[in-house]
Amino acid sequence: MLAMLLAALDSSIVNTALPRMAADLGGLTHLSWVVTGFMLCSTITAPLYGKFSDNYGRGLTFGVSVGLFLIGSILCGLAQNMDELIGFRALQGLGAGGLFVLAQAMIGDVVAPINRPRYQGLFTGVFGLASVAGPLLGGVITQALSWRWIFYVNIPIGGLALGMILLGVKSLGGKRVGSRPIDILGALLLAAATSALLLLLAGGGTQFAWMSWQTGGMAGLILLLLGAFLWAEDRARDPLIRLGLFRNKVIARGSAVSAMVIFAMMGALVFMPLYFQLVLGMSPAGSGAMILPQVGGMLLSSTIGGRFVSRLGRYRPFLLAGLGMEAFSLVCLALFAWFGAPPWMFLVLMGVLGLGMGLGMPNLVTAIQNAVSHSEMGAATGALVFIRSLGGAVGVAASGAVMSFSLMQAHAGGAMGIIRAHGLAGLTQLQREAVAQAYRGALTGSFVMCAVVMLAAYGLVLGLPDVRLRGQIEDEA
Repeated sequence: MLAMLLAALDSSIVNTALPRMAADLGGLTHLSWVVTGFMLCSTITAPLYGKFSDNYGRGLTFGVSVGLFLIGSILCGLAQNMDELIGFRALQGLGAGGLFVLAQAMIGDVVAPINRPRYQGLFTGVFGLASVAGPLLGGVITQALSWRWIFYVNIPIGGLALGMILLGVKSLGGKRVGSRPIDILGALLLAAATSALLLLLAGGGTQFAWMSWQTGGMAGLILLLLGAFLWAEDRARDPLIRLGLFRNKVIARGSAVSAMVIFAMMGALVFMPLYFQLVLGMSPAGSGAMILPQVGGMLLSSTIGGRFVSRLGRYRPFLLAGLGMEAFSLVCLALFAWFGAPPWMFLVLMGVLGLGMGLGMPNLVTAIQNAVSHSEMGAATGALVFIRSLGGAVGVAASGAVMSFSLMQAHAGGAMGIIRAHGLAGLTQLQREAVAQAYRGALTGSFVMCAVVMLAAYGLVLGLPDVRLRGQIEDEA
């Protein structure tokens, strides 16, 4: 849970401090790479950590992950220019890739599947708290001390986690299998394909147009690298991701549903503060407070729901209920945005959304881990985290593209120009109404897309087999 806290905090705590970093270090044009570099490295390494932990043990691999993360954190705090900060954030990402994967895989080493939902619920609660506390802590620490301390704060938490891991979990997880060759070709091809995809998503619509030769060329390269990766994995003696895993209906459907759920949630939640501020006229603090019911609902349902799943031994009813509430919430979000519902209705909606997330997210992990043998627990969990990360990145990019296209179609491309020129506080009433109307339509389009994807995910999960959770840790599934 401490390692999960590190990863969850660092994915959001930095964003608040980005303007101050740019002021101190310069390099404003490359500021986005402080986030993109971290995301790129953490996404690429997720399946690697899962596979290596199966082969060489969870304790050793977890120690390396936390150690790299802490070294990267220290160096980020000492960075003297933007290039150094981006490079050290990439190093931090190399460590962060294992934190989510190994924390969840380690539960599979010590907790039987039937009891696992209780612990998955606790981890979901930690993630929910960190997602709210991250931006708040980032702002407070940056204002009171310095942006450098948002990296230094990782040291005591990570040091405690690393000490507990090295002392208590040395023998957990896979066995050393040095006779098996490491799938270097598969790792390189997956890293190249993932890098190309994330670079396309980061630059599309900003550095180059979506309908351009750069986009077409990168899309072709991604398909070529993906095909080469699948070819390599099919022939590797010990593949990075065993393709046969996806012949299991639970793993195939569960992975697809996970990607679609994160696609829809990230695509909607990233732009909700924009709606609250530009359309409803709320302050940044007020828009942040609108997220609190979601976190409260997620904490409540993940904790209580996990206990009920463990008691009954079946996850499918709770998974259907959770995804059903998420789909209902996103459909209502699109309707509320279009008709201009008052803030209190969004507060209720965010609470329902949080309840659905708390039931849905942990049970997808439980379902996949229950369907795989213990010897492949890390590989399956790593593949799931990898697929989720890609789903979230694609969701944000797709939602942003829909919003930009809607603004252009409405001939409202000048809305951002008005805000840049005058700031929100300097807008006249007429300008405020123009901006609100433009973004109401644009963001409604993004929310509709996310609702459609979530409804499709719910339809896909209806065909998920109702497999009873195993009562003990065993090397068969």
